Amino acid sequence: MTQITLSFDNGPDPDVTPQVLDVLRRHDIRTTFFVLGDKLRERRYLCERAHGEGHAIGNHTYNHLVPLGMSVAAGMATFEILRTQELIGDLAHERRFFRPFGGGGLLDHRLLNPEARDVLVQGGFTCVLWNAIPEDWARPEEWVERALQQCFAQAETLIVLHDIATGAMNQLDRFLNLAKDRGARFTQDFPASCVPIERGSILRPLDPYLNLTA
Repeated sequence: MTQITLSFDNGPDPDVTPQVLDVLRRHDIRTTFFVLGDKLRERRYLCERAHGEGHAIGNHTYNHLVPLGMSVAAGMATFEILRTQELIGDLAHERRFFRPFGGGGLLDHRLLNPEARDVLVQGGFTCVLWNAIPEDWARPEEWVERALQQCFAQAETLIVLHDIATGAMNQLDRFLNLAKDRGARFTQDFPASCVPIERGSILRPLDPYLNLTA
């Protein structure tokens, strides 16, 4: 059976996040929202609703401008991670979820620099990556078929979608219905292969995601 874990990045958005939550509630699916600290400052109520409905809230950096693996500014990674975690506050999952970004959803050395790695380890964070990226932000009308292809090509999928104002989430209900019709099971659990750091312990080599020259 194909198992799919949904996750949503780059929110919360005052229009799109409630829309996504409504769809997830109808389908009785729980997920994780990886939020930006800069958006969270004035939109925390959206994360409070998500948390109250059983979804997890994760950290996706503060401003999402420069991939941490490309930053050479001392202290930037520390701020990006810890300031956002401070804003998440008591909405945080006990595993302290963090998802880096690299631009375009690529899993490469742009994700982390040594400072970011050390913050995650010392802070007891769980680093959550992904193995499906249908580019919903760039393909708001066509991403569903791409997502289905990616999800059913493997036994366990952790897919990245975005609760941002592109119109892509107008297709979320259709995606869920099609996936269910094909026998997919939805879970909130992450595939182990997508979690290289668990509560500060490095479980899998970080070399592919770490820029040692940053």
